[in-house]
Amino acid sequence: MIEPDILKRPQISRFAAAPAEAVWEVLSDGWLYASWVVGASRVRDVDPRWPSPGARLYHSVGLWPALLSDFTEVEASLEPHRLVLIAHAKVIGSARVEITIEPDGPEACTVTMAEDATSGLGKLVPMPARQAMILPRNREALRRLVLLAEGRYRAESG
Repeated sequence: MIEPDILKRPQISRFAAAPAEAVWEVLSDGWLYASWVVGASRVRDVDPRWPSPGARLYHSVGLWPALLSDFTEVEASLEPHRLVLIAHAKVIGSARVEITIEPDGPEACTVTMAEDATSGLGKLVPMPARQAMILPRNREALRRLVLLAEGRYRAESG
């Protein structure tokens, strides 16, 4: 079930031709974070408890050589349906990212992502302008996440 809080923010949804567990498998592998999160350039370390609440993964954002190194922390986790992350990027600030996965049968699901700035420079930008930047980035992030999940699922169910 999607919490009412996520419905208050603009969100992006994408159908996946893979079960919720396949999407969760990608989300729960912290080393794949930079493969699907737009703007993350590398993962430096992952807490072995990932994606348990309080676990962190350490990443860099930006383009080399102008990289900002920081971390993302799990705020809430309900396997395989919901992951809430707090992504930090130094002076740019922090953002709360909610990902929900709703099954659409045994081999399909819909993945939804909502994000908004919670601190830093990003929070100073008015909501409509902020979301005009966030939504296209999240559309691409969901595309990457779903492609990874579908590809892994096809390879495993071969």
